[in-house]
Amino acid sequence: MTTSINGTSTLPSGKAAILAKHDNDVVIVAAVRSAMTKGKRGGFKDTRPEEILSGILRAVYTKVHLDPALIEDISVGNVLPPGGGASGARMAALHAGIPISTSIATVNRQCSSGLTAVNQIAAQIMTGQIEIGIGAGVESMTFGYGPATQPDDWSEAVLSNQEAEDCLLPMGITSENVAADYGITRAQQDAFAARSFHKAAAAANAGRFRDEIVPLKVKWVDPKTELTKEIVVGADDGIREGVTAESLSKLKPSFKKDGSTHAGNASQISDGAAAVLLARRSTARRLGLPVVGKFVTASTVGVPPRVMGIGPAIAIPKVLSQIGLSADDVDFFEINEAFASQAVYSIEKLGLPYEKVNLNGGAIAIGHPLGMTGARQIATGLSIARQTNKRIFVTSMCIGSGMGMAAVFVSEH
Repeated sequence: MTTSINGTSTLPSGKAAILAKHDNDVVIVAAVRSAMTKGKRGGFKDTRPEEILSGILRAVYTKVHLDPALIEDISVGNVLPPGGGASGARMAALHAGIPISTSIATVNRQCSSGLTAVNQIAAQIMTGQIEIGIGAGVESMTFGYGPATQPDDWSEAVLSNQEAEDCLLPMGITSENVAADYGITRAQQDAFAARSFHKAAAAANAGRFRDEIVPLKVKWVDPKTELTKEIVVGADDGIREGVTAESLSKLKPSFKKDGSTHAGNASQISDGAAAVLLARRSTARRLGLPVVGKFVTASTVGVPPRVMGIGPAIAIPKVLSQIGLSADDVDFFEINEAFASQAVYSIEKLGLPYEKVNLNGGAIAIGHPLGMTGARQIATGLSIARQTNKRIFVTSMCIGSGMGMAAVFVSEH
């Protein structure tokens, strides 16, 4: 067991302890996601985020035939919420058939919002506040992303602090800072991005995303005819086959004239939602619910805002140290590819074998709906664990304004 500041034992420690099963474990009953589609151009371009979220919330509890009245609380990661509040998430839950007695909240920790939501529900189960809950994430970058979402000004007093001002740097500039400060070359970034596309295309063609994706029927306006029709969105539409480092090398930098970050080695602007149904193990057993995995723990860290992308390189060692694991004990890693620069830096800094990271590709190839990603990685990780017969995996991401988050899970397939 690891020890807290006041000296009490709090978490299991060591690989054997992590794999052991106990009545009070926080377990994953189901984890599903929508497809991820291109912002303003893809399958969800005419679908509001609350509708995508509603479909996924309904899918996650109906998949295991759970009475929705038993869901006590829901937390939804959402970075760009319509109207700036939680009403959209509440509306989605009610539309999904979840009763009014089930409470809900939205959380925003930028790109880790989905994982933060799962962590919040897990903590409530650990402390005995609830027995069953959903951690989810949603984003429509079609409707929520862009200049219209920016405030008209910021406090001059606060901006007098340089690190506070650095929080306003465009994410692409922070990518350029990581590349410059840590010597990550354009060639390294393009090679990494090309591998992400290759892995994602291979996974899609082999049907390896099928188990985690819930097809959703939505209305879609044909941009050529302007006619509205119903379509089923059941596959990620940002994956491209045939991408090579050579083809990426021809793209112009997006943020600096002499920079190395461009549209092909940065995460895609996307729409989608994901949900993770969590319960206490004893409760899941009593209700006859399946157990597909276990939430072990999560950790957050702060890093300099100007190089926010290094977050995983700091967060992953912290979360592993909390439970007495080494990187070698982890079977594979899901590290969000906000930018190739920061993903390469994090992998190299941690000394991780590339073959253990993002086995089915990452955000560069499949997309990064901001609030969704943290929950999506869990669904993807559980699918990969079943497909490869692996057990322990880590999810992690950098966070805008200078943070990182990481979590440890066990598959119980």
